[in-house]
Amino acid sequence: MDVKPRNILILIIIIALAYFMIKPGSDYERIEIAGSTSVQPVAEKLAEEYMKDHPNVRINVQGGGSGMGIRTVQQGVVDIGTSSKALKSDEKDGLKEYVIGKDGIVIAVNHQNPVDDLTTEQLRDIFSGKIRNWKEVGGPDAEIHVIVREEGSGTRSSFKSLVMKDEKIRSDAIVQGSTESVKQAIKSDPYAVGFVSMAHMSSDVKALEVNGITPSETTVADGSYPLVVPFEFITRGEPVGVVKDFIDWVFSPEGQAIVRSQKVVPAIANVSDDT
Repeated sequence: MDVKPRNILILIIIIALAYFMIKPGSDYERIEIAGSTSVQPVAEKLAEEYMKDHPNVRINVQGGGSGMGIRTVQQGVVDIGTSSKALKSDEKDGLKEYVIGKDGIVIAVNHQNPVDDLTTEQLRDIFSGKIRNWKEVGGPDAEIHVIVREEGSGTRSSFKSLVMKDEKIRSDAIVQGSTESVKQAIKSDPYAVGFVSMAHMSSDVKALEVNGITPSETTVADGSYPLVVPFEFITRGEPVGVVKDFIDWVFSPEGQAIVRSQKVVPAIANVSDDT
């Protein structure tokens, strides 16, 4: 997990600034959340809705990547770390994981690309560099431009685990720092391919089937889509006080309906999206 100390220092500064922006003398309880940029939008929406009914609570949500979320919650910098990958055995010491929902990793291409379906084996060969021309997988005679997330990204880590196995991602892949920047790079390049969170998918780019399965809430929920990842809240030890109350609320019907409203498959089945 590659998280630079400089990035953690920047996060600490951001949290400190957010803290001092609150009116002096106010009796707000605070929750600091940081981590996965894929989880960030749903965490922000959950925080927004929780604060409406809890005016004495202020929740600050930051990104930075899953690695950042895991490291900063381990160090006590934040109350809740967020991750779009499950913790490895060497990361679990003293930490508790809460899977608030499930997401699919979508393989995205430009709308001009005629390819509609790839197998996991083809993806492995494309992202490792064994396949470098679209014509090898039924596309145009053009070089494949591979777009990936940075080291420390939970989506990248999960993609490597689910697709790459023991193969390495090609060294000349174009690295982007967020899901949105991956989408924008693909939108502007007819020959690009990348992986993005299903919760962040939009009409800007085209989603491919993987092994003949379309990424959707149904296929993620039933496990038929092969690229499924958890959206996790992580705490250091048992949460207490307002942090525990917030997490408990996230798993309530109201909280899980908000998770679904953000295009994330809720952790609790049969949850209505009426909030």
